[in-house]
Amino acid sequence: QDKYKVVLAGIDSPELAQNFGTEAKKFLEKLVLKQSVTLQIQGKDRLGNYIGVLLANGDDDPRVELLKQGLAWTSEKNPNPDLEPYRSWAQQKKKGLWQEENPTPPWTFRRQQTMVGPKSS
Repeated sequence: QDKYKVVLAGIDSPELAQNFGTEAKKFLEKLVLKQSVTLQIQGKDRLGNYIGVLLANGDDDPRVELLKQGLAWTSEKNPNPDLEPYRSWAQQKKKGLWQEENPTPPWTFRRQQTMVGPKSS
């Protein structure tokens, strides 16, 4: 049984060390664990992880649900215009991470971590 690390295309959830990171992970697990899923791979990121679109139970897109719950941003580079309305709605409704006045995007958080020093495993 092969295992792959997959990054969901078009969204970026908070890192586990950030506020709402654990919530995002648990919410995604609830959506896809032990479900029949379809994965459409779109390439690899610079770390070698697959980037893809995952659909659970045929057509449920967990990216949309994560965005609607305020548990993800749309990607920093080339945000998907189809996903942006869900992020915008969650921000207006102050869902999840949008409860904070100025939440730190995960890409900014990661850059700050690499400047701090060596990464711990």
